[in-house]
Amino acid sequence: MARAPGTATTTPPPTPAPESFRWRGRWLDHWEPEDPRFWRRTGRATAWKNLVFSVFAEHLGFSVWTLMSIVVIHLDSVGYDFGVGRTFWLLIVPNLVGAALRVPYTFAVPVLGGRAWTTLSSAVLLIPCLMLAHAVTNPGTPYWFFLLTAAAMGFGGGNFSSSMANISFFFPEHRKGLALGLNAAGGNLGVAVSQLLVPVVIGLGTGINLVHAALMWMPVVIVAACCAWAFMDSVGAARPDGRSYRSALRNRHTWVLSLLYIGTFGSFLGFSFAFPTLIATGFPGHGHLVSLAFLGAAIGSVTRPVGGWLADRAGGARVTVWTFGALIPGALAALAGVSRNDFPVFFGAFVALFVLTGIGNGSTYRMIPVIVAAEAERAARGTGTDPAAVAASARRQAGAVVGVCGAVGALGGVLVNLVFRFSLDDAGGGLGPALLVLVAFYVVCLAVTWWCYLGGGRSAADRACAPRHARA
Repeated sequence: MARAPGTATTTPPPTPAPESFRWRGRWLDHWEPEDPRFWRRTGRATAWKNLVFSVFAEHLGFSVWTLMSIVVIHLDSVGYDFGVGRTFWLLIVPNLVGAALRVPYTFAVPVLGGRAWTTLSSAVLLIPCLMLAHAVTNPGTPYWFFLLTAAAMGFGGGNFSSSMANISFFFPEHRKGLALGLNAAGGNLGVAVSQLLVPVVIGLGTGINLVHAALMWMPVVIVAACCAWAFMDSVGAARPDGRSYRSALRNRHTWVLSLLYIGTFGSFLGFSFAFPTLIATGFPGHGHLVSLAFLGAAIGSVTRPVGGWLADRAGGARVTVWTFGALIPGALAALAGVSRNDFPVFFGAFVALFVLTGIGNGSTYRMIPVIVAAEAERAARGTGTDPAAVAASARRQAGAVVGVCGAVGALGGVLVNLVFRFSLDDAGGGLGPALLVLVAFYVVCLAVTWWCYLGGGRSAADRACAPRHARA
């Protein structure tokens, strides 16, 4: 149509690119990691930046969470004689609190945003550090205050779930495995770093200075909180998903996988808390080698991604069955070391147990999304439901199952330490009864894994035991 002379041309304002209006107080209103163009231009750099600071905060959480595992070894030398039974409660309580906090910590991310929650959850780690500093610098501090301090250390245990939930929103599906694997391994390494550095730091100066165990982490806590606030972001699309959690609680696979995760992650966590104490109490003549306890947690953390890698190639259920099959002779070898008072055999067997639990962590964790996706496809078959909607629902349910399994698996660490406590104190039989209980439990886990995912009890979840090329 011709324009009348003298009429001004009306040009609509240009529509801004999504990237130009995605910020609102460090909230990402527009976040499309599945869009290759968006991922290359904007998503990748932002996602990896958030992953780096998430690993830093989660790593610190694990370091503070397991701090008491080193402190209890030296309480006798500074005048606190709590005995074996009460000492083990100082290891059990932070584990119990950390496990209980995992589900609410997961829901805190979509409510407050990853940036604010990571800042807050890092900052509260100052509380157990201040409490520990007070406890060990005031002679006559009652046992209940040490127990309360141990409970406050449990704040660090909830960080794992919130960190994993937060990072899962940043990466596209085909990159989540690597991102979450790095996040988990980086966090778990906090156990090893704490058990490596704390004995060195408390030995600085004259005698044993347990206050250094608290003071060394306080500036790091402040740095982690400041970095989270200054550099991290929150994804606006993240929302609480109570429906998926309710579905997860009704799914039998959630509870089967939780049992297996008790056997893998629960064992790793229980061993991490107890290993220094087991060396000190089981082999008094080798107390100077307690500083080597960090090797177990370090190796177990590093082998976790290996378990996921093997699961992709051989199938998660197969790798998990192999893991439990190897944990049985590993625990028997540790028992032989105890029975013969052979420290090298005992130490070597426990390091092997850490390696195997790390692999089992990765393979069991990898089974979850595959099983949930297979079950969702089976339920939707013949209903005409959009495959994209089925896949999206499966991803939400898998996230919920991961949250439940993570919490139950952490409770497994409590059970492992309760077994050690009973064996060393109440039963009076040393470590032998505890190791036999672990052998029996690993036999049960092996049988359950085989029956549910490799044998006659499997259903659509048999995809979990198929190699990747067979599932394509």
